[in-house]
Amino acid sequence: MAPPAQSHRSASPSQPSGKSEVSDLKSQLRQLAGNRAPGVDDSKRELFKKVISYMTIGIDVSSLFGEMVMCSATSDIVLKKMCYLYVGNYAKGNPDLALLTINFLQRDCKDVDPMIRGLALRSLCSLRVANLVEYLVGPLELGLKDNNSYVRMVAVIGVLKLYHISASTCVDEDFLATLKHLMLNDPDTQVVANCLSALQEIWSSEASTSEEASREREALLSKPVVYYFLNRIKEFSEWAQCLVLELVAKYVPSDSNEIFDIMNLLEDRLQHANGAVVLASIKVFMQLTLSMTDVHQQVYERIKAPLLTLVSSGSPEQSYAVLSHLHLLVIRAPYIFSEDYKHFYCQYNEPSYVKKLKLEMLTAVANESNTYEIVTELCEYAANVDIPIARESIRAVGKIALQQYDVNAIVDRLLQFLEMEKDYVTAEALVLVKDLLRKYPQWSHDCIAVVGNISSKNVQEPKAKAALIWMLGEYSQDMHDAPYILENLIENWDEEHSAEVRLHLLTAVMKCFFKRPPETQKALGAALAAGLADFHQDVHDRALFYYRLLQYNVSVAEHVVNPPKQAVSVFADTHSNEIKDRIFDEFNSLSVVYQKPSYMFTDKEHRGPFEFSDEHVNLSPGTESADTVVPAQRVDANDKDLLLSTAEKDEGRDASSNGSAYSAPSYDIAASQTQKESSISNSNIPGNTLPSSSAIDDLLGLGFPIETATTPTPPPLNLNQKAILDPGTFQQKWRQLPISLSQECSINPEGVASLTAPNALLRHMQSHSIHCIAQGGQPPNFKLFFFAQKAEESSTFLVECIINTSSAKTQIKIKADDQSASQAFSTLFQTALSKFGFP
Repeated sequence: MAPPAQSHRSASPSQPSGKSEVSDLKSQLRQLAGNRAPGVDDSKRELFKKVISYMTIGIDVSSLFGEMVMCSATSDIVLKKMCYLYVGNYAKGNPDLALLTINFLQRDCKDVDPMIRGLALRSLCSLRVANLVEYLVGPLELGLKDNNSYVRMVAVIGVLKLYHISASTCVDEDFLATLKHLMLNDPDTQVVANCLSALQEIWSSEASTSEEASREREALLSKPVVYYFLNRIKEFSEWAQCLVLELVAKYVPSDSNEIFDIMNLLEDRLQHANGAVVLASIKVFMQLTLSMTDVHQQVYERIKAPLLTLVSSGSPEQSYAVLSHLHLLVIRAPYIFSEDYKHFYCQYNEPSYVKKLKLEMLTAVANESNTYEIVTELCEYAANVDIPIARESIRAVGKIALQQYDVNAIVDRLLQFLEMEKDYVTAEALVLVKDLLRKYPQWSHDCIAVVGNISSKNVQEPKAKAALIWMLGEYSQDMHDAPYILENLIENWDEEHSAEVRLHLLTAVMKCFFKRPPETQKALGAALAAGLADFHQDVHDRALFYYRLLQYNVSVAEHVVNPPKQAVSVFADTHSNEIKDRIFDEFNSLSVVYQKPSYMFTDKEHRGPFEFSDEHVNLSPGTESADTVVPAQRVDANDKDLLLSTAEKDEGRDASSNGSAYSAPSYDIAASQTQKESSISNSNIPGNTLPSSSAIDDLLGLGFPIETATTPTPPPLNLNQKAILDPGTFQQKWRQLPISLSQECSINPEGVASLTAPNALLRHMQSHSIHCIAQGGQPPNFKLFFFAQKAEESSTFLVECIINTSSAKTQIKIKADDQSASQAFSTLFQTALSKFGFP
């Protein structure tokens, strides 16, 4: 068969096929450079448009720099703008070429047209080339004294740009004094606002090193300056008003009269059409009245109407931002908004993120007088086609019930949810019924009657299944089929991938055993055997704990596992009062939208347990010589993806391991269940210590002594002290090999204290023939890659080690050529790590 003919596409005029097009543009620009004939500007415009379009799609047209500058000698402002755009794009990367633009930019700064003067000054200050700073001073001085407000406005921002290029030049030339004078005397409010913004940024940056700057920054918060801005606030643009209001919010009035004067001046700002101005004004009102309880409550009443108006008008994004702030206020004073609950009903055309926030607010404003109406509305949402919103609405109903409002009616509603034929509704309702039973045990009879009709096979979500299992264990005396349902779940132990469900299953079987021992004896033995053989560390440990507890004393085990319980009075809140107050202090900022203080999403140590960025990755041996640190080769700059991919997929993880590779002895559960089981009656459970371990073995039907639960000693493993591995080979192996083991272990306190820098750990691990090939991170998180090789053969082990010094925990992932030796190497690696910090 003949190959298909290739289609030929003509090159788009905006996409040059090669250097020839750029060369053609260059020659055409040269022809027009000195031409003053009528209509030439139109031709230049077309060429300039092509150049800008090429530049926009990433094609290098820096070779046209000279021709573009020559063609800029025109009075056409459109050509000027395109030329300035081109120059600003290539000046920083080509400092030598930027020098060519100085003359024509300085000439344009003195043009008759103020628009050209302003554009030229803005472009000159945007070159961002340090060795051209001396050429900025003169034009900036002229710009700050210009008769046109637009030029002065651009010059003020130019001073700020100059400060970021050369702070010393900006301070030495006394530009700050000029900006201060303009801020207090300029008739144009936009110039005043730019001066305020620039001075705040510069003085805040200089305050740590200059007492004068610190005094000037404090002077901005003086009464004369604040009142000057407040008296002119109506003249400012919306952006400038927000800037002024942010300044006023930091001002501390001397007495209550000042507070009322400021609020009277800003009263009409609460009616502004712009949401940002309204929120900034609200922040001022609340900050000023924090120490005046009665007035503060009146402020809540006053700001309620403007906020509710903003929520119902504008885009969904604006509604969400305003709702986030309203949500914060509702949490602080729910009784004030309790009568306005209908404003928080969800509309059918609202996006899900707005609906979710409204559901939280309905939960917050619920009280004795409005609970029935709110719960009725929420129950309607349970049938919503938007499944996440349906889930949230059911959770909201449960939260209201936990607040002790109209519990009788709400429990009936939740039980109706259990009878619905929707899996996600049943799942959410089960979780809520569990929490309700913990707080209201008196409702157990009605709830258990409905829960008993639910088949465990129809519940697939881990949290819901765990809740069902908890109820089966807690109320097994009231549920006739509880032991048999639990036994069926244990028979399918290997098919249950959630460790949470397996943990609940162990506890539920224990509780059921103490209440109905003859029916549960076989299931308990099978559960403990399966738990002891489980690969998940927590499941294994709990099964071992229960086993030894039963072996020690059955009565004690009952008091530990199933003690008399009191009703839960208060459930833990996700946010502490301290965090809520911190968010309130950062009102009118992203903190309110994110519902967390700013340090939690700006400080690197709070972004996540193990998050690294490029600047914190050390891929070179550093200042220490190779023979004093590690002789093994390090990964070069091209290999840094190893250190940055902390969320690497566990491609080799087995589904049954549940994220852990704990090595436990394997038990034949089927065989253990065929062991003879001694009969037991209810009368001989409490009280007596069992005479021997064999008796409890027979009781549980396990048929093995407890000593067999210890992990067998791994075979000895000898490593090559002079192992060498090329970085490229390391990366190739790391991508190809599956993960053999994934574990978490602890570091001793001495090791944590020694880990101020990773180099000490590298030398320590090298003494155990384990070499580091790359490292990164900063306290409290470090990430290191190690390798080792067998002494007798060329089998290699690769290790990713993530250390958190604040929790003294280490996450280890091991990949190996020889999978069978992974456990032995893991033991050796952890042993070496445990000795770190000791002499």
